[in-house]
Amino acid sequence: MTEGGLLVGTTWKLIKKGNMTSASAAMGNTALAIVKGLAAAYSGSGAMFATTMHSIADAVNQAFVFTGSVLAERTPTRRFPTGFGRVINIFCMIAVIVVTIMAYETIREGWHLFHHPAQATHFSLNLLILLLAVATDGYVLIKAMKEIAKESRSGATGFGIISSSFKNVKRAAPPTRLVFYEDLVATCGACLALLAVAVSHFTTFKELDGIATIIIGFLMIGVAFRVGYDNMVGLIGVAAPRSVEEKVATMLLSDKCVTDINRLRIVQEGRFYHVESYVELRPGLALADADDIKFRLQDKLMEDPDITDVVLGIIEDNGVRDWKPEKLNEVE
Repeated sequence: MTEGGLLVGTTWKLIKKGNMTSASAAMGNTALAIVKGLAAAYSGSGAMFATTMHSIADAVNQAFVFTGSVLAERTPTRRFPTGFGRVINIFCMIAVIVVTIMAYETIREGWHLFHHPAQATHFSLNLLILLLAVATDGYVLIKAMKEIAKESRSGATGFGIISSSFKNVKRAAPPTRLVFYEDLVATCGACLALLAVAVSHFTTFKELDGIATIIIGFLMIGVAFRVGYDNMVGLIGVAAPRSVEEKVATMLLSDKCVTDINRLRIVQEGRFYHVESYVELRPGLALADADDIKFRLQDKLMEDPDITDVVLGIIEDNGVRDWKPEKLNEVE
């Protein structure tokens, strides 16, 4: 195969490993943004304008995030031995900037509409498009919830994915978290816009259009803050959640030759984990036997698809109980 063919094949493999939730969300929001934008220009509805801005922000963000998730799947190199997992955090931070700019424009437009209410027209068109937006954003949100259940290994099914997604969202990959937060707000924003359009049409309370637009803008700021914080922490390097540390500790201590864990550090990078630990072995083992145990433990941990790197040290039992699960660091 030619060099160009190999490059195309490698690129396609990386694309297939990318976060498909963000890819489908980007395509869905692009279509929604076009339809909503035409309706907003045609009808003059401020709430429709706000949801258009939100859909544009979502589409741009999720395209950025999908690109980042593809690049993050690149295999480690000599220059970057721990891989490219944190690349996705950088792309998510760029997405935060886009959301913040769109939120500012939305709030500014809402403030203008509050003081100078506009008479929106074509109620039936706005109603139809907003119902379509609720259905589309709701579908993407449910898909993100299912992805959270899959990535967190919660095993939730049916209506259980709703509560499970809120409980385990911190254990999901950064792209999945961003899609979840954005489409949660997008669905709520579309419902709010639907209410504003209906009230403005059937009553004289025209200011609600501007109020709804401002609220949607602030919801977008909330998403920017939440996603920005999560990815800032990810760029610095954050400890794994308590449940992951407990699982790794259980796997280590389940070996009959391991008596204690002297030190355990697990760093989360994207949705993957790097494990560093010193384990204590029972006294009297030969060096060759101790090496065999270390490699056995490394292979056992590497069987977990979320663990990409394991560094183990072995020492003889010091007679002191070092491992205290109640002192685990939990990610806030």
